[in-house]
Amino acid sequence: MGKIPLLNLERQYQEIREQAEQAVCEVLASGKYIMGENVRSFEAEFAQYIGVEHAVSVANGTDALVIALKALGIGEGDEVITTPYTFFATAEAISFVGAVPVFVDVYLNTYNMDVSQIEAKITEKTKAIMPVHIFGLCADMQSINAIARKHGLYVIEDACQAAGAIYHGVKAGALADIACFSFFPTKNLGCAGDGGIITTNDEKTATICKAFRTHGSGEMGEKAYNILHGIDADVEEDASADNTVYNPKKYYNYLVGHNSRLDEVQAALLRIKLRKLDAYIENRRKAAKRYTEALAGKYIVPVEEEGNLHAYHLYILQTEDRRQVISALEKAGIAAGVYYPVPLHLQKCYKDLGYQAGGLPNAEYLSHRTFAIPMFPEIRDDEIERVIQALEEV
Repeated sequence: MGKIPLLNLERQYQEIREQAEQAVCEVLASGKYIMGENVRSFEAEFAQYIGVEHAVSVANGTDALVIALKALGIGEGDEVITTPYTFFATAEAISFVGAVPVFVDVYLNTYNMDVSQIEAKITEKTKAIMPVHIFGLCADMQSINAIARKHGLYVIEDACQAAGAIYHGVKAGALADIACFSFFPTKNLGCAGDGGIITTNDEKTATICKAFRTHGSGEMGEKAYNILHGIDADVEEDASADNTVYNPKKYYNYLVGHNSRLDEVQAALLRIKLRKLDAYIENRRKAAKRYTEALAGKYIVPVEEEGNLHAYHLYILQTEDRRQVISALEKAGIAAGVYYPVPLHLQKCYKDLGYQAGGLPNAEYLSHRTFAIPMFPEIRDDEIERVIQALEEV
């Protein structure tokens, strides 16, 4: 009886192996490895899936957040309101552009940002709110968007864990001014390395993002420069340019940007998986339903909110004795994970922000009590039952 991992990427690969290897080999044989047809097609397909006008692929989810912030003009001295109960990249991106993350506490049941605390944190320096759809459950976007409109703020979705989630009929990634996704291998839609994407309905914002991802150069760099400087001029695009070998326009720089491109190989893989994403989410939800039915009386289980379809990037439980439970799972050959043991406001790198232990009590409470159990689309019924049995026996 083998160990049950948190996530089994090998099993997912075997299901798409023939398609994946054919697609990768076609890319390798083409000699076109950067910003080619697979990237363009994947961006169009992802935009259609999410229900937005524009999708701009980048090298990873962190770059997506950084570039999104920069595209909205957020930088030195600005403040962005966000959550302390998430992966570090959320706040890191805010800091990277020179802005200051301002943390509000989270709800104990959904783990998402407590919207009732947002307005108290708004100052004249506040430029945006960045909610995180943590673990695959969308934040209260109706309330967040209403607050943002009232105060003239941008809203940036950190949807890195929420590909496939649906909020009142709208996909995560289409719920704000701009949104960011990660395609890290463990995500609901994951590639075989790093990858990310930015989604928006604003053409000018998308153009600026495209410029920032490629050193602020070429046609997109010139277009972005014109947008930012109020210049009304046509810029001719050359769709035939070979971005792998030689594109002469990349030596003309208009903005100081980044080197943040999604590889052709990764785009080819993501195109295959995107077509399967809804089925992946359905399988995750089926596993989550069984977990919840069996464990609801013994642990605090994830909530299902009406109109808010949980994508279950992770299945999170709460317990008063996490160490004992995880130890018992390990002895039973079952993996478990802790997300997140130190909330962001108490990380040492943010000591200068002045937060103290006890300042955001819910995030701190959860950091000591939550843990993840195996959750992936290919998990078998017998594995689910083994996990349940082990948890019931603790």
